[in-house]
Amino acid sequence: MTSSDVAPEGIMPRPVLDRLPRYAAGKPPVEIPGLTSYKLSSNENPLPPIPAVLQAIAGQTDINRYPDPLCTKLRMALAEFLDVPADDIVTGAGSLGALNQILAAFAGQNDDGKADEVVYAWRSFEAYPISVGLSGAQGVQIPLLPDGRHDLNAMAAAVTVRTKVILLCTPNNPTGPILTAAETERFIQSVPSDVVVVIDEAYQEFVRAEDAVDGLKLYRKYPNVAVLRTFSKAHGLAGLRVGYSVSGPELTQHLRVAATPFAVSQIAERAAITSLQHFDEVVERVQSLVDERDRVTRGLRELGWFVPEAQGNFVWLNLGENSGEFAALAAEQALSVRPFGNEGVRVSIGEEEANTRLLALCAGYTKAPRGS
Repeated sequence: MTSSDVAPEGIMPRPVLDRLPRYAAGKPPVEIPGLTSYKLSSNENPLPPIPAVLQAIAGQTDINRYPDPLCTKLRMALAEFLDVPADDIVTGAGSLGALNQILAAFAGQNDDGKADEVVYAWRSFEAYPISVGLSGAQGVQIPLLPDGRHDLNAMAAAVTVRTKVILLCTPNNPTGPILTAAETERFIQSVPSDVVVVIDEAYQEFVRAEDAVDGLKLYRKYPNVAVLRTFSKAHGLAGLRVGYSVSGPELTQHLRVAATPFAVSQIAERAAITSLQHFDEVVERVQSLVDERDRVTRGLRELGWFVPEAQGNFVWLNLGENSGEFAALAAEQALSVRPFGNEGVRVSIGEEEANTRLLALCAGYTKAPRGS
């Protein structure tokens, strides 16, 4: 029998791929005659980067060269901006890229064949189970509390000798509530000091709660804390993919080994540095979105809708089995929103007209969420 007589079995991926959810990006809006379409499905900043950023990158022509693998200029700018050592910053392709580097360094499949465990709240950022699974680790999902907050007591109770990483998302995506400083510090103190606690603060600039945790304060106190931040949201640089982690040398010495070389392009680096240099303009734009978020939240509650605390650039509608129906009705109004199965719908804060149209849709919808 020759090789040509053997029926090909096909190229098979790792078995874990069949067990992983598929990342579902926010869909673009449907074009409706007579209506301007708005995408409210991806938590994007609806405003473009500040003018100085667009000007800074417009004439950049050195893209035939590899970028600085250490992103030195950006790390130096961030070090001054955040008042942290530059060596404590590791850049990545967005905060998700920075997270993947943490997982690659600290959680996966061990030489004995046993998988490490990564504990995180659920529902939370939908990339978590994908990234954890691809790392070779076992995800341990802890259900959220009825108000959309992390159940920190249950998360602490879920920690075992196999737990290597814990993910805390604040504000939680997609539900919106923050973690407070006090409860987060108590949580860190309650788990073993050799477990890496990741505080994912992708929406940190949108937070207005006075008791919200500041991950940087905790990283300064606890060597096992790593903070994730990004330029995708507040700075409007989602398409350039630039984020970073901040952690002490106990962690960064290993993260630099796991870091993807050249993950941040020189265009992204220059855009991020320029945006930091004009941060007052960024703050002004963010505040305009916060004002719109508060208007939407207030409007929904005046309609009698239950809306969890909203501290990101989105609101969560706990519509359960009506989620798909509501998303379809929004599409008929040229609004794309993000349904999550039969759990609920996340709506990003968009342009003023888009938000007003959303409120009008909700005013006529008879199956409003009334609580949990």
